[in-house]
Amino acid sequence: MTTKTIFSGFGGQGVLSMGFTLANAAMLEGKYVTYLPSYGVEVRGGTANCTVVVSDEEIASPVASEPEFVVAMNQPSFNRFQSILQSGGLLCVNASLVNSASVRSDIEVLAIPTSDLAEKLGTIKVANMVMLGALIRASNIISFDAMINNLAELLGEGKSKLIKLNKEALETGFNYVKE
Repeated sequence: MTTKTIFSGFGGQGVLSMGFTLANAAMLEGKYVTYLPSYGVEVRGGTANCTVVVSDEEIASPVASEPEFVVAMNQPSFNRFQSILQSGGLLCVNASLVNSASVRSDIEVLAIPTSDLAEKLGTIKVANMVMLGALIRASNIISFDAMINNLAELLGEGKSKLIKLNKEALETGFNYVKE
């Protein structure tokens, strides 16, 4: 099975990091993965997005013209990417910043106040991990347990002091979504 996801938002929201973390976690599970960042000339505050394709077999193209999942961390990303989401797809939005009232009728929306939930954890910087936890719960792209168990390796030695906070953020997002 092949699953395509687009992560999008402002530079500085950890959008590329979210996609990269998912891609690496999927690789550690033995899946085939492509990760295609798109940040061009953007800087903190500009737009950024990336595409992650996860599959049980080799991937022919990293392009996701009709993804199953889109993550929109801000309003411009919501406006831009909902149109390419395939019919029946899932649009995960940061409800703290995105008004999803104008969503297409043929897609599902998962609205999570990721920025607000991250602030309750002590820092807005983990809003991306809150969203990633929610996406994992809603999509089953990868195993949540594998994500948590590999968190130290995924974050790397330089960020070992952030493992506990990132784990809490992932769990907050995961538990926010009902089965």
